[in-house]
Amino acid sequence: MARLLFGAVLVFTGLNHFQNTEGMAQYAEAKGIPNAETMVPVSGGLLVFSGLGIAFWRVPKLAAGAAATFLVAATPTMHDFWNADEEQKQTELNAFLKNVAMLGGALAFLVRAGKR
Repeated sequence: MARLLFGAVLVFTGLNHFQNTEGMAQYAEAKGIPNAETMVPVSGGLLVFSGLGIAFWRVPKLAAGAAATFLVAATPTMHDFWNADEEQKQTELNAFLKNVAMLGGALAFLVRAGKR
């Protein structure tokens, strides 16, 4: 059940990268991400791959490692609450903490996959 729930969140998030590419690319550009128009769909694909891999436990090391890598890179870059204005600070802090929790889950799945 844990794999399905965790994987579903990753897949949902990844699909959102495709459904809202323009808006997410603008946000990513504002955060200083180079080639945001390309990186948003690439990261969306990575999230969908990771989510499906974890949910169905196919290539679990690769899937969990990809999720962890994405979260390590994206969390401080995209949700830098320490640089946000007062209106956005709480939103960015919540997103940052959600990603940290997701990173913990991805690392737990990575350890579990290594014990197969």
